Amino acid sequence: MKKISLEEFKITSKIALKEQVTTYDLEASKDKIENELNSVSKKLGKLQNTMYAHGKYAVLICLQGMDTAGKDSLVREVFKEFNVRGIEVHSFKVPTEVELKHDYLWRHYIVLPERGKFGVFNRTHYENVLVTRVHPGYILGENIPTVNSIDDVNDNFWDKRFEQINNFEKHIADNGTIIFKFFLNLSKEEQKNRLLRRLDKQEKNWKFSPGDLKERKLWNKYQECYEDAINRTSKPHALWYNIPADDKPTARYIVAKIMYDTLKQYTDIEEPELEDDIKANLELYKQQLNNE
Repeated sequence: MKKISLEEFKITSKIALKEQVTTYDLEASKDKIENELNSVSKKLGKLQNTMYAHGKYAVLICLQGMDTAGKDSLVREVFKEFNVRGIEVHSFKVPTEVELKHDYLWRHYIVLPERGKFGVFNRTHYENVLVTRVHPGYILGENIPTVNSIDDVNDNFWDKRFEQINNFEKHIADNGTIIFKFFLNLSKEEQKNRLLRRLDKQEKNWKFSPGDLKERKLWNKYQECYEDAINRTSKPHALWYNIPADDKPTARYIVAKIMYDTLKQYTDIEEPELEDDIKANLELYKQQLNNE
């Protein structure tokens, strides 16, 4: 199976999204890829236990991609070896009435992972510069004092919002959160195939919405917004990774491998040691329990 490098997927300079790959050949069978994923997933689970005991870093995984990009199944397969106490997944839908009474980052900030835990944002704070940029009328629903009409949702507005997002991520990174941002890069043709499968298979019908087809017609606009968002916000402390997503097992393996290889570079993540006086008396404590 082909060895992969983090550098192949990092976005460290300005990109043209149409030039980023949506397929990647790992030179292995599906079974081999899934076996390797299981192996890396177990290693991640063990590492998370160490991080939980260590209590110094939190990990935030941000998943973005077009509809059908495979976000839900990626979460299921990559994190299935985790202790449930060590990971929390949040999917951000249309803002609720309560959420709209706060700034747009509030609902994301209040569910950030605590130190020692992993948090997954399945769709993220970037929806606030993606779907709202494709549909700027949504911004009016936020009732922002400086926005009185759609004309106020201009270039200056988006410049400020990107600055706010960068500041948000820099703040949490400086305070112990390791950030991974994965763009699941799906081709338009593969999205069509996946939508058709939702229609063809009765057990998948529930996933389909006619709105999926309306959004698909805006594919090019979404691609423009993704490209701009990625270029403006891929920073050393919060890099974006382009994940070829046309093949789900491959995408899952790449995401898991990137996380594991990155986290292993943190040499200060280790199990806390017992205090010397406790360690010196371990046999005494065992004896006390055995003599009960």
